[in-house]
Amino acid sequence: MSYFIHESSYIDENVVIGDETKIWHFCHIQAGASIGEKCLLGQNVNISNNVNIGNDVKIQNNVSIYEGVTIEDKVFLGPSCVFTNDLTPRAEYPKGKQNYLRTVIKEGASIGANATIICGHTIGRYAMVAAGSVVTKDIPDFSLAMGVPAKICGRVDKKGNIVKRFEIKSK
Repeated sequence: MSYFIHESSYIDENVVIGDETKIWHFCHIQAGASIGEKCLLGQNVNISNNVNIGNDVKIQNNVSIYEGVTIEDKVFLGPSCVFTNDLTPRAEYPKGKQNYLRTVIKEGASIGANATIICGHTIGRYAMVAAGSVVTKDIPDFSLAMGVPAKICGRVDKKGNIVKRFEIKSK
Protein backbone atom coordinates (compact mmCIF):
# COMPACT_ATOMS: atom_id res chain seq x y z
CA MET A 1 0.00 0.00 0.00
CA SER A 2 1.25 3.45 -0.83
CA TYR A 3 -0.59 6.01 1.26
CA PHE A 4 0.45 8.62 3.83
CA ILE A 5 -0.85 8.89 7.39
CA HIS A 6 0.49 11.64 9.63
CA GLU A 7 1.87 10.31 12.92
CA SER A 8 -0.70 12.30 14.95
CA SER A 9 -3.65 10.54 13.29
CA TYR A 10 -5.33 7.41 14.61
CA ILE A 11 -6.54 4.61 12.35
CA ASP A 12 -8.71 1.88 13.91
CA GLU A 13 -8.45 -1.75 12.88
CA ASN A 14 -10.48 -3.01 9.92
CA VAL A 15 -10.05 0.15 7.82
CA VAL A 16 -9.34 0.22 4.07
CA ILE A 17 -7.24 3.08 2.68
CA GLY A 18 -6.59 3.40 -1.06
CA ASP A 19 -3.27 4.07 -2.76
CA GLU A 20 -1.96 7.64 -2.90
CA THR A 21 -4.38 8.84 -0.20
CA LYS A 22 -3.03 11.39 2.29
CA ILE A 23 -4.37 11.69 5.83
CA TRP A 24 -3.02 14.73 7.67
CA HIS A 25 -2.80 15.87 11.32
CA PHE A 26 -5.17 14.74 14.08
CA CYS A 27 -7.53 12.63 11.96
CA HIS A 28 -9.43 9.60 13.23
CA ILE A 29 -10.61 6.86 10.89
CA GLN A 30 -12.97 4.47 12.68
CA ALA A 31 -13.46 0.72 12.25
CA GLY A 32 -15.13 -0.45 9.07
CA ALA A 33 -14.45 2.78 7.17
CA SER A 34 -13.26 2.63 3.58
CA ILE A 35 -11.37 5.47 1.89
CA GLY A 36 -10.65 5.31 -1.82
CA GLU A 37 -7.54 6.12 -3.84
CA LYS A 38 -5.99 9.58 -4.23
CA CYS A 39 -8.04 11.14 -1.42
CA LEU A 40 -6.88 14.05 0.71
CA LEU A 41 -8.05 14.42 4.30
CA GLY A 42 -7.09 17.72 5.92
CA GLN A 43 -6.41 18.27 9.58
CA ASN A 44 -8.89 17.08 12.24
CA VAL A 45 -11.11 14.95 9.98
CA ASN A 46 -13.19 12.19 11.57
CA ILE A 47 -14.52 9.33 9.45
CA SER A 48 -17.00 7.31 11.52
CA ASN A 49 -17.61 3.57 11.54
CA ASN A 50 -18.60 1.95 8.25
CA VAL A 51 -18.46 5.16 6.18
CA ASN A 52 -17.51 4.73 2.51
CA ILE A 53 -15.47 7.44 0.79
CA GLY A 54 -14.89 7.18 -2.97
CA ASN A 55 -11.76 7.98 -5.00
CA ASP A 56 -10.25 11.44 -5.56
CA VAL A 57 -12.19 12.98 -2.65
CA LYS A 58 -10.95 16.19 -1.00
CA ILE A 59 -12.02 16.65 2.62
CA GLN A 60 -10.89 19.94 4.12
CA ASN A 61 -10.11 20.63 7.80
CA ASN A 62 -12.55 19.96 10.67
CA VAL A 63 -15.06 17.73 8.86
CA SER A 64 -16.78 14.78 10.55
CA ILE A 65 -18.52 12.24 8.36
CA TYR A 66 -20.89 10.14 10.43
CA GLU A 67 -22.18 6.62 9.91
CA GLY A 68 -24.99 6.64 7.37
CA VAL A 69 -23.21 9.09 5.04
CA THR A 70 -21.75 7.92 1.72
CA ILE A 71 -19.33 10.06 -0.27
CA GLU A 72 -18.90 9.08 -3.94
CA ASP A 73 -15.90 9.82 -6.21
CA LYS A 74 -14.42 13.30 -6.85
CA VAL A 75 -16.39 15.04 -4.09
CA PHE A 76 -15.10 18.24 -2.45
CA LEU A 77 -16.04 18.90 1.19
CA GLY A 78 -15.16 22.42 2.35
CA PRO A 79 -13.75 23.31 5.76
CA SER A 80 -16.02 22.61 8.73
CA CYS A 81 -18.99 21.40 6.69
CA VAL A 82 -21.35 19.33 8.82
CA PHE A 83 -23.22 16.06 8.33
CA THR A 84 -25.95 14.63 10.55
CA ASN A 85 -27.44 11.14 10.74
CA ASP A 86 -30.36 11.51 13.16
CA LEU A 87 -33.19 14.06 12.90
CA THR A 88 -34.19 13.79 16.56
CA PRO A 89 -31.12 12.82 18.60
CA ARG A 90 -31.31 12.19 22.32
CA ALA A 91 -28.33 11.26 24.48
CA GLU A 92 -30.64 9.40 26.86
CA TYR A 93 -32.49 7.47 24.13
CA PRO A 94 -30.07 6.57 21.32
CA LYS A 95 -31.75 4.97 18.31
CA GLY A 96 -28.76 3.00 17.05
CA LYS A 97 -27.16 2.85 13.62
CA GLN A 98 -30.01 0.83 12.09
CA ASN A 99 -32.17 3.96 12.41
CA TYR A 100 -29.74 6.50 10.95
CA LEU A 101 -31.07 8.28 7.89
CA ARG A 102 -28.91 7.73 4.80
CA THR A 103 -27.20 10.67 3.12
CA VAL A 104 -25.46 10.36 -0.25
CA ILE A 105 -23.12 12.89 -1.80
CA LYS A 106 -22.94 11.96 -5.48
CA GLU A 107 -19.95 12.03 -7.81
CA GLY A 108 -18.28 15.40 -8.33
CA ALA A 109 -20.46 17.35 -5.88
CA SER A 110 -18.98 20.23 -3.87
CA ILE A 111 -20.09 21.39 -0.44
CA GLY A 112 -18.87 24.78 0.75
CA ALA A 113 -17.33 25.74 4.07
CA ASN A 114 -19.62 25.58 7.11
CA ALA A 115 -22.56 24.15 5.13
CA THR A 116 -24.83 21.74 7.02
CA ILE A 117 -26.32 18.68 5.34
CA ILE A 118 -29.38 17.44 7.23
CA CYS A 119 -29.55 13.64 7.03
CA GLY A 120 -31.74 11.66 4.69
CA HIS A 121 -30.94 13.65 1.56
CA THR A 122 -28.95 13.25 -1.64
CA ILE A 123 -26.70 15.88 -3.14
CA GLY A 124 -26.70 15.20 -6.89
CA ARG A 125 -23.83 14.68 -9.32
CA TYR A 126 -21.66 17.79 -9.72
CA ALA A 127 -24.08 19.87 -7.63
CA MET A 128 -22.68 22.76 -5.59
CA VAL A 129 -23.83 23.77 -2.13
CA ALA A 130 -22.71 27.28 -1.17
CA ALA A 131 -20.79 28.03 2.00
CA GLY A 132 -22.97 28.38 5.09
CA SER A 133 -26.05 26.81 3.49
CA VAL A 134 -28.34 24.37 5.30
CA VAL A 135 -29.56 21.53 3.06
CA THR A 136 -33.02 20.28 4.08
CA LYS A 137 -34.04 18.52 0.86
CA ASP A 138 -32.46 16.68 -2.08
CA ILE A 139 -30.31 18.77 -4.43
CA PRO A 140 -30.55 17.68 -8.10
CA ASP A 141 -27.57 16.99 -10.37
CA PHE A 142 -25.67 20.09 -11.58
CA SER A 143 -27.68 22.42 -9.31
CA LEU A 144 -26.35 25.38 -7.38
CA ALA A 145 -27.98 25.66 -3.95
CA MET A 146 -27.55 28.33 -1.32
CA GLY A 147 -29.17 29.84 1.73
CA VAL A 148 -30.89 28.79 4.93
CA PRO A 149 -32.68 26.64 4.07
CA ALA A 150 -30.79 25.97 0.82
CA LYS A 151 -32.73 26.75 -2.35
CA ILE A 152 -31.83 25.99 -5.95
CA CYS A 153 -30.58 29.24 -7.48
CA GLY A 154 -28.78 28.09 -10.59
CA ARG A 155 -27.13 25.41 -12.70
CA VAL A 156 -23.42 24.61 -12.87
CA ASP A 157 -21.29 22.64 -15.29
CA LYS A 158 -18.83 19.86 -14.45
CA LYS A 159 -16.09 22.41 -13.73
CA GLY A 160 -18.30 24.38 -11.33
CA ASN A 161 -18.97 27.31 -13.65
CA ILE A 162 -22.39 28.88 -13.16
CA VAL A 163 -24.19 28.42 -16.47
CA LYS A 164 -27.63 29.69 -15.42
CA ARG A 165 -29.00 31.67 -12.48
CA PHE A 166 -32.53 31.46 -11.10
CA GLU A 167 -34.36 34.06 -9.09
CA ILE A 168 -35.04 32.89 -5.56
CA LYS A 169 -38.53 33.89 -4.52
CA SER A 170 -39.05 34.62 -0.84
CA LYS A 171 -42.29 33.80 0.90
